[in-house]
Amino acid sequence: MSESDVPEQPTATMESEAPTGARRMVLNMGPQHPSTHGVLRLLLELDGETITSCQPDIGYLHTGIEKEFEVKTYQQAVTLTDRVDYLAPLSNNLGYCLAVEKLLGLEIPPRAQWMRVMLTELTRLNSHLVWLGTHAIDIGAMSVFLYCFREREDILRIFEMFSGQRMMTSYFRIGGLALEPPRGWQARVKKFIDAFPSHVDEYEDLLTKNRIWIGRTQGIGRISLEDMLDWGVTGPMLRAAGLKIDARKDQPYSSYEKFAFEVPTRTANDVYARYQVRVEEMRQSARIVKQALEGMPEGPWKADAPHVVLPDREKMKTQMEALIYHFKIVTEGFRVPEGEVYQVIESPRGELGFYVVSDGTTHPYRVHMRTPSFGNLQATSTMVVGALIADVIASIGSMDFVLGDTDR
Repeated sequence: MSESDVPEQPTATMESEAPTGARRMVLNMGPQHPSTHGVLRLLLELDGETITSCQPDIGYLHTGIEKEFEVKTYQQAVTLTDRVDYLAPLSNNLGYCLAVEKLLGLEIPPRAQWMRVMLTELTRLNSHLVWLGTHAIDIGAMSVFLYCFREREDILRIFEMFSGQRMMTSYFRIGGLALEPPRGWQARVKKFIDAFPSHVDEYEDLLTKNRIWIGRTQGIGRISLEDMLDWGVTGPMLRAAGLKIDARKDQPYSSYEKFAFEVPTRTANDVYARYQVRVEEMRQSARIVKQALEGMPEGPWKADAPHVVLPDREKMKTQMEALIYHFKIVTEGFRVPEGEVYQVIESPRGELGFYVVSDGTTHPYRVHMRTPSFGNLQATSTMVVGALIADVIASIGSMDFVLGDTDR
């Protein structure tokens, strides 16, 4: 093939002649763009400032985590889940642990289940606070960012109190929790959760009736419910379109059926409606945390399964059988019965599913994650067509995607 036969590729500054005679320009938005957070590229075709087509380009944060599961023991693999959606690590821990526990047929004690619910809802608050702060600052509201990160810091300190880590906690383990809940956790959580609803009021005072915020979000980023279902969109985006769907209600797990909470919905199906849904979700998560705190059952914090769960350190030092189990689990891992399972949970971004296949060995044969960010991001090309460049930022911000959750 000669050089003249190679078709010319569009560049960021190249203009092409459209059939109608209008001049079109192809523009790169990202990955080096603050509002795409450094790891998303949008290839936009423009007619003036109006978007005529959009192609998301992912893969800038690809880690190969799904493949890496195959060379880890089941318990070691918990640390990988923290690093998928790094704004909701405990949600990822929970989905994976529930899947493996299904294969093992493990019965998790009520205290461990309620503690998982409480910490997972604190994770939802942590994630939504990061979303609201960064979404607001992308649109131009700086104060909200500072307010949200003030409360997020309190949540990270609670996580550090439980696990010793602020973000990559790996606190949920197959069979229960990694460590016994620390002394004084009730007072710390109560202090935070009693004050939190008033902080949500502050966010709403700054934004909900703000004319600039309304102008930048209402009527922006609309996409039909049918298109969202076709693309695999889940979570707050669907609920902002009026579809009342939430795995915590529809397919309860980890004792969620014992908690009273509402699934917020709106019908406007725009950026503003998604903001309203997530703000109300924060209020409902605070409600769940308070119920878990006040009704926390007594009892063990891990399952009675010595072949799976590490023994207490005191028993390991004084009982030969416990020492043998500890040695075997740490050096070899534990075997999981042959089979396959799919477990769904409701992450802050939508439906998170873990498909785990066991071949009867100590390592997973296959692990695949159905991550909500990947499905949600697919809708970008439909959502922003016809919008202005400035509205692209508001639209993609309303999706609340995490690129580690997309690329994995």
